Amino acid sequence: MTDRVAIEPVIDYLTGLQERICEGIKAADGDGAFREDTWTRAEGGGGRSRVLAEGRVFEQAGINFSHVAGESLPPSATAHRPELAGRRFQATGVSLVIHPRNPYIPTSHANVRFFIAEKDGAEPIWWFGGGFDLTPYYGNDEDCGHWHAVARRACEPFGEDVYPRYKKWCDEYFFLRHRNEPRGIGGLFFDDLNEWGFEKSFAFMKSVGDHYLDAYLPIVERRRDTPYGERERDFQLYRRGRYVEFNLVYDRGTLFGLQSGGRTESILMSLPPLVRWRYNWRPEPGTPEARLYEHYLKPRDWI
Repeated sequence: MTDRVAIEPVIDYLTGLQERICEGIKAADGDGAFREDTWTRAEGGGGRSRVLAEGRVFEQAGINFSHVAGESLPPSATAHRPELAGRRFQATGVSLVIHPRNPYIPTSHANVRFFIAEKDGAEPIWWFGGGFDLTPYYGNDEDCGHWHAVARRACEPFGEDVYPRYKKWCDEYFFLRHRNEPRGIGGLFFDDLNEWGFEKSFAFMKSVGDHYLDAYLPIVERRRDTPYGERERDFQLYRRGRYVEFNLVYDRGTLFGLQSGGRTESILMSLPPLVRWRYNWRPEPGTPEARLYEHYLKPRDWI
């Protein structure tokens, strides 16, 4: 590996990405504004959290930049990577979750991140990770095809096998084992990426981040004015419960943030403002709600 590993250009890219995505989401909403909080972390680093609440299109949109550092890693990081023990670390990323008001617009999530652990006299250990995924309430084949076509386009310059591999990883990662169902229709997920060297790995992370708005905003525009009533809203709130369950039980970023002393408000801004659980609820056969389970919550080739 001959290229130089440096966190500064990654931070520059990520802060710019947060800015661009906030601008795109604000323009699509047309009414709401982002509240910004900058914060520092006692152990090192900090971040910039931006939340749009009660907008015209988006009930809540949280877009977070963070750059944290420390002298030792939390258990979530060292459990499967014992070689990281005893190293100081830096982690930086942009993470976002967009919860729309209209149930016909899917919830979307994206994250791109970089991690480096260093020790005097030793080579640094580093990697990139991230991806984006889509969680519809009332699925639409056109939307699913568009989302995955853009995901494939983000991967194409890096090899024909990249999209199929990271699509499969996304399907497997965003899966609620206790429910035996996927969270949504997937997209891309990658982690521990360093085998391409720093420059190419960084370029791939940037491609994923740069394609998010292209993947999501056309879907928002197509569905934003779809009429809905209490039935659709009720189902949306019920299905949001799955989102909460995944983020609190399985999500690596949530666990890392909480265990590393991150800012709780920023970590949990991914949760929807309103949600509903029901005991042992099942959709009636033949309904649009049942179709979500039968057709959309099944890993498939959407392109």
